[in-house]
Amino acid sequence: MKRAVFPGSFDPITIGHYDIIIRGLTLFDEIILAIGVNAEKKYMFSLEERKSFLEETFKDEPKIKVDTYHGLTVDYCKENNADFILRGLRNPADFEFEKAIAHTNRKLEKIETVFLLTSSGKSYISSSIVRDVIRHNGDYSGLVPESVVVKS
Repeated sequence: MKRAVFPGSFDPITIGHYDIIIRGLTLFDEIILAIGVNAEKKYMFSLEERKSFLEETFKDEPKIKVDTYHGLTVDYCKENNADFILRGLRNPADFEFEKAIAHTNRKLEKIETVFLLTSSGKSYISSSIVRDVIRHNGDYSGLVPESVVVKS
């Protein structure tokens, strides 16, 4: 079985994430959406909300699991028998950042990283931009899956 981990904070999941995940399903038998827990990071949405957004978005997709983890992504991959990490690239800056992490992960655990380019028209979307739109009461609905709902 070809299993991949798509790690992230998903604060919140965007249509860019969704695009990469759906396209990744053509490459892997299973994708684990792994929400990394970082106590030093301040999140807009609670861990429970982020997990719920993912579970609701992919509720009809049996090849997707949603989980949370602490520590190194490669350790999580090893514990879950995943030989691949799936990542999306929006721009050259993403590539440079992700390339260094991919080399480190392969050195640590022989885990391969598979990069997919974000589809045309979605490369400008990031979770930080979505959070900014939400903070300023903008219409975020076209940037995220329907499962992402901000409670007033």
